[in-house]
Amino acid sequence: QVYVVFSEELERWCRAVVQSVRCCTDQFRCFLVDYAKYSVVESKNIRVPVGEFTKLPYRAKKCSLYCTKPVTLHLDFQENIAKIGPAKRWDTAAIQHFQNLIE
Repeated sequence: QVYVVFSEELERWCRAVVQSVRCCTDQFRCFLVDYAKYSVVESKNIRVPVGEFTKLPYRAKKCSLYCTKPVTLHLDFQENIAKIGPAKRWDTAAIQHFQNLIE
């Protein structure tokens, strides 16, 4: 279900998919489908879209790189070596480098 939410960060109304509800608050974690960003939105800033607005295609789509896993540099100070190994998530430098390559 796509909703229209007001993003305080972008200072505009955007289409979004609600990802989760924050416990004990009236805030929702939303994926902004036209900006490929996650944002926390208060319930008072969420609306149901009307008419042709719902039929417009999204400008951004969630995707992943095929067979590409995040890696990180592991330092062993006792052995005085550095190894590249698997990581749970992409680090900030890798994300920024990838975004620079795309641009």
